[in-house]
Amino acid sequence: MEREKLSSRLGFLLVSAGCAIGLGNIWRFPYIAGQYGGAAFVLLYLIFLVALGLPIMTMEFSIGRAGERDIAGSYRRLEKKGQKWHNLGYVHMLGCLVLLMFYTTVAGWCVYYFYSTLTGALTNISPEEVNNFFGNTLADAKTVVFWMAVSILFGVVVCLFGLRNGVERASKIMMSLLFIILIVLIFRAVTLPGGVEGLKFYLIPDFAKLFSGGISNLINISYAALGQAFFTLSLGIGAMTIFGSYIEKDYSLTGESVLVVILDTLIAFSAGLVIFPTTFAFGVNPGQGPGLVFVTLPNIFNTMIGGRIWGTLFFLFVAMAALTTIMAVLENLIAFTMSEFKMKRKKAAIIMGVLLFVLSLPTALGFNVLSHIQPLGEGSTFLDLFDFIVSNNMLPLGGIIILVFCTQKFGWGWDNFIKEVDAGSGMKFPKAMRFYVSYILPFIILAIFIIDYINRFFI
Repeated sequence: MEREKLSSRLGFLLVSAGCAIGLGNIWRFPYIAGQYGGAAFVLLYLIFLVALGLPIMTMEFSIGRAGERDIAGSYRRLEKKGQKWHNLGYVHMLGCLVLLMFYTTVAGWCVYYFYSTLTGALTNISPEEVNNFFGNTLADAKTVVFWMAVSILFGVVVCLFGLRNGVERASKIMMSLLFIILIVLIFRAVTLPGGVEGLKFYLIPDFAKLFSGGISNLINISYAALGQAFFTLSLGIGAMTIFGSYIEKDYSLTGESVLVVILDTLIAFSAGLVIFPTTFAFGVNPGQGPGLVFVTLPNIFNTMIGGRIWGTLFFLFVAMAALTTIMAVLENLIAFTMSEFKMKRKKAAIIMGVLLFVLSLPTALGFNVLSHIQPLGEGSTFLDLFDFIVSNNMLPLGGIIILVFCTQKFGWGWDNFIKEVDAGSGMKFPKAMRFYVSYILPFIILAIFIIDYINRFFI
């Protein structure tokens, strides 16, 4: 069976960026930046994004392009005789599945909020009613499961149309709409009375905030920036590898990775240009946590002239960002199923859609029917459990595996990686970084992993 390929370089960039761009950019990034001092945090984040995220992304793309399969299939093709790297590839793929097991529920919330704002259910109601709206949504099992199913169905339907006519075409349309909506929302936010103060907080670094709490505060801020830089790209579970397998060797992969990182960062940064001026204009703390998106911002839209329009556009933006990630990661799982079980795309997409729906039910029901089950202790849900498994374990450990595979002789090896990553025109991977990516970067990621465990369970 002839392997599918993306039709253009633009398609590859937008599909890859769509996979990277998600709720981490829009939901997590602004409130973490707000918590840790604004512009000074953003600057640290950008430094760590280049130092951590970029090298691993080039490696994921390289493994995919050389192996011409998902990460498990590519490991099998590239590993030396007698090696079992492909077994670790199955763990990467499991990470993609677990990611969608909780991501689909949150994406369902986003789609439901877009629908509710569009139809006026969130318009002209009191702040208390807005707060209750979110709580009531989570408590209603039918509502949460229905919108979770809608998000899965969207991804399955897009993937059924194939790589070019489905995933690539949808990515081009949705990513174009994302940027258009962002531009409109940014213009509205920065023209609000008092919005300029939000821009100052976001864009002008105050380095005194990094050191005001002593060395422990600096370590906490650095750790937060480091973690956000690594997790925003969802690297380490092989989600990007499949898209490397869909492109030719016309362009070097370092340059392509830089462009994908720029697109991802641009969305995250632009979301801050919407949220910080808006929150400052209405005297709201931008670092108050995840409730910023589902409680605070709807209240702000209700006090604005034309708030229903702005709220609808904002939640359309959030929903599309979430859905592009579901679509891209689901394509990875479908391609894996097709390759491993010699299955046609239609059958693989339907089976994966049904399986994902069943496996996502604990997350959707964890806020209502199964709320008595608290897997990580009092107040926790299945969403917390699956998020912890992926974000705090599979992403960092998977990143280390990819680094080792691409740099060590008992893996694919540095020479093979450099040959693949530098094939084609464009920016070449700096060979001076060999020692850094081979030995220093894995230990940095391991340190993130250990520090997170210490903070979570021992402090």
